[in-house]
Amino acid sequence: MNATVTREFVAKTAKEISDLHTEADSIYQVLEDGHTQLESLQKQMKTAVHGDAAELGIRVEDIGGGRARCFFPHVRGDSDERTQDQLDQRQELEDRINRILAHAAEIDASVARALARSHGSDPHDAGHSRYASLNDAEAEHAVELARKGDKMSDAELRELNELLRFNAGEQDGEFATEFYQGLGDPEKTLQFYAAMSIDGTSGDASRTRLDAVQDLQKYMGYTLANATDPDHAHHLPDDWGAQFRRLGTQQIGWERGQWNKPYGYQVLGGLLRYGTYDPRFINPIAEHITQLHKKDPYFFLSNKPAGNPDTYGFNPSGKLGSGNDPLNSVLESLGHSPEAATKFFTGTPTAYNEDGTVKKGVDPGFTSYLDLFTDKDFEWTVDTNATNVLADEDKSKAALTFGPQALGHALEAATTGRPYDSDASADAVKHTEAQSQLVSDIVNKFGGAPELIRHNENGDLDGEESGPLYGLRGSLGDITAEYMGDFQRTMYDEEPSSDLFPTFGAPADLEANNVARFLGEVGQDPDAYSSITTAQQAYTADVVDHVINGPSHSTASLDGRVGAAVAPGSAIAGIMSDARAHAIYQYHTASDTEFNEAAAEKQKWVNRILGMGLEKVGERVPIAGAPLEWASEDIQESIMKSIEQDTSDEAETEAGEEYGNGRKTAVDSARAAVDHALVNNNGIDPDTADDLRRAARTSAGHSHSDGAQWKSESSKH
Repeated sequence: MNATVTREFVAKTAKEISDLHTEADSIYQVLEDGHTQLESLQKQMKTAVHGDAAELGIRVEDIGGGRARCFFPHVRGDSDERTQDQLDQRQELEDRINRILAHAAEIDASVARALARSHGSDPHDAGHSRYASLNDAEAEHAVELARKGDKMSDAELRELNELLRFNAGEQDGEFATEFYQGLGDPEKTLQFYAAMSIDGTSGDASRTRLDAVQDLQKYMGYTLANATDPDHAHHLPDDWGAQFRRLGTQQIGWERGQWNKPYGYQVLGGLLRYGTYDPRFINPIAEHITQLHKKDPYFFLSNKPAGNPDTYGFNPSGKLGSGNDPLNSVLESLGHSPEAATKFFTGTPTAYNEDGTVKKGVDPGFTSYLDLFTDKDFEWTVDTNATNVLADEDKSKAALTFGPQALGHALEAATTGRPYDSDASADAVKHTEAQSQLVSDIVNKFGGAPELIRHNENGDLDGEESGPLYGLRGSLGDITAEYMGDFQRTMYDEEPSSDLFPTFGAPADLEANNVARFLGEVGQDPDAYSSITTAQQAYTADVVDHVINGPSHSTASLDGRVGAAVAPGSAIAGIMSDARAHAIYQYHTASDTEFNEAAAEKQKWVNRILGMGLEKVGERVPIAGAPLEWASEDIQESIMKSIEQDTSDEAETEAGEEYGNGRKTAVDSARAAVDHALVNNNGIDPDTADDLRRAARTSAGHSHSDGAQWKSESSKH
């Protein structure tokens, strides 16, 4: 009897000791991870408060509730007026500090919850929840909240969003993978997101709920992108992509007795709009959706919900459609996934069956997706729930541009190597041969058929109706700005070996007449005009600086080389002036005010172009020894003035003088480029400096006239 009792006691004791070891290990892992992350956040906070805030003259104040505010303290005799740049810096710092505080609070709550679960509530029973990392605990709680579905309270949904927000981007993919595995499988993922998006966009949803569901869409998208990257240490099984494709054309229900069920791709599209996806996951989905649309553009719209507000659907963000047409969604996904976008537009298309499986050995019927989307017979849909949208011509026109705008975003990512809406201060990425060839294809496509992107509000002006793709002109302007060196090379047939007008990476082979027609049509869009004009002037300033201050073995006169340096940019300025006048007075699609307002948004190109210039002569300090920031600010001010002055009136346009004051602005811009280069150059005497300014002005005036005339002449051929 004693042996039996002892045996049971020993076994129970051994289990408790094992459980205590498990509990201790779990507590250690959670505390270790929490400490490491909080320590990192503490360093970031010290840098923000004691470094950045002090440098900017900003004071940081704790306002309670885990929030802080940043402000410029009033100093006696000091004006309270701040520049927009200073106000933007203050706001960025305040947002950053509050993000750090929120992240720290999330870690603190997760650690406390994990410790409590590891310990349990019984002091005589050890070893409850077991965690190998803090990620395990955070993912477990995120799944617990998600399983409540649309029964989550607003507070619980905020908590889920915070967990996703701060853990979605972890480099090893552990949290993201555990979260989606915890949801179950692709179908359960779609059911959960569908229920939540409808819950937040229904007519009786509060603004608070809609805001939270918009955040859920964004953070679930980022998390899915992380979880489906095959290169991460932790990632979802490869067959998740195949399952999503299979479910894409199947109706997904999440409530018993549900009548109106969306297709899987309509639901998935809401998630795909956010996150940078690996091409191995997203490209088969993008190809499948595109081919389904080609076969039947209204397949997915056939079950569009009627009688609901336009915010209702699987794209709670409301950007570029309600989410009924997954083509818009997947193009937006490519716009955030540069590697995938480049492969999508430059690779050989693969044919897919309706169930998402590959049609082996079958030709899809087209050679490239650029050709497919720009085919005059390709049909774009009206993706909106707005009541009587077809009877409202303005709403219909606006909705028909959603798809082309998303296409523009995808092309922008494919050609630049960056998400289309990336940080304005982000560095440029060197162009690959595939990207540069795609730019050449794009210019030839729209330069050869500019009517595809024409926008004419008059409709009956010389029979020139609006084309189906004018909505992507803003992105085409950004692409042009990114490849400004290639465009300037083309204007006067610069030799490929020339280093005066450098390209950034592999050069694009552009054809001059196609370039003129392309720029003339694209430049009629205010955003595109501003991107191109800003990049042109920044690039020209850098080229002129290189001529005046850089090493040279040329025996030609310096004033002649300066004149040659400003000529291509001035020709582009002439085309832009002509395009602007046409948009305002002939096509009635924009006003001078809209052109001027768009300019302030495009100043990012100045820093990016100057950064590209540093690559060509790495040892040269930019702009004659001046700091890059000074050069950027000075050039930006010059650009803004020139854009505001590049106007014309209706009488000038009717007289054939479409470029109005543009010629003068081109001359002023060329002179300013010389002035920038001469700032710290003491080796050039005043008389020579005057000769250089004169050469630049003269060349700019001639070339501006060339450009305006060139665009008109090229349009006749």
